[in-house]
Amino acid sequence: MPTPPSSPRTPGRLGSLGPVGLVLAGGVSVQFGGALAVTLMPRAGAAGVVTLRLLAAAVVLLLVCRPRLRGHSRTDWGTVAVFGIAMGAMNGLFYEAVARIPLGPAVTLEVLGPLALSVLASRRAINVLWAGLALAGVFLLGGGGFSDLDPTGVAFALGAGAMWAAYIVFSARTGRRFPQADGLALAMAVAALLFLPIGIAEAGARLLDPTTIALGSAVALLSSVLPYTLELLALRRLPASTFAILMSLEPAIAATAGFLILDQSLSAAEAAAISLVIAASIGAVRTQVGRGKPTV
Repeated sequence: MPTPPSSPRTPGRLGSLGPVGLVLAGGVSVQFGGALAVTLMPRAGAAGVVTLRLLAAAVVLLLVCRPRLRGHSRTDWGTVAVFGIAMGAMNGLFYEAVARIPLGPAVTLEVLGPLALSVLASRRAINVLWAGLALAGVFLLGGGGFSDLDPTGVAFALGAGAMWAAYIVFSARTGRRFPQADGLALAMAVAALLFLPIGIAEAGARLLDPTTIALGSAVALLSSVLPYTLELLALRRLPASTFAILMSLEPAIAATAGFLILDQSLSAAEAAAISLVIAASIGAVRTQVGRGKPTV
């Protein structure tokens, strides 16, 4: 379910994109990073790729943000810990999914988590319509069914979707409790430490290969440092329900990344599905213009 520009302590430059622009830029980055991660799987396995991604992202964010450790309440630390757990689980489950099923269907199934959140978090009935329209596009993009996919891969993708919903909620809460990207840096460190034993157990010495480290670092920048920073900034100004529906653009972006990087073609049905998802996202954004951000 992404070093950030100059410094996360100067969000004005990033903020000039607007919250929707931040989400879109983050989506492009994370899906192209995901496509690159698929090419890395044979070298380090799913758990190894996740470990490299989280470790590299944590090191970059901690060095750039230099978060302050004192002066935070127990609730602040609890929020960061849960955010880190959700982030690590989301990454781990997703990469286990794409090790078993294609990237497009995996993202399509994963995005059901944010779509469910958009319905639950919304306080307007119209958002149910936008979520339904996005859901129709998501399933059309997935070919209208997933019966031919590996059941274990499907289960991992759905689990990643649930963790993605939790990530959205706790990213927003962390952003309100910590300045700039400090909370993100600390949560990334939590996720990396939790996943390190799993990665060592699966990949072992393969994690020390220079080429694998370089590719893993690139995946970390594209899929963790940049998009997570952009999303954290966006969630400070964008309602959670709107943000969740915007996440339905991820399968469309993933299909584009698969076309450009993995040589996967787009059918007419997939193009129609992308149009439905974009229309739903535009409608959700227009609906929320001028409205306050709900508490999550």
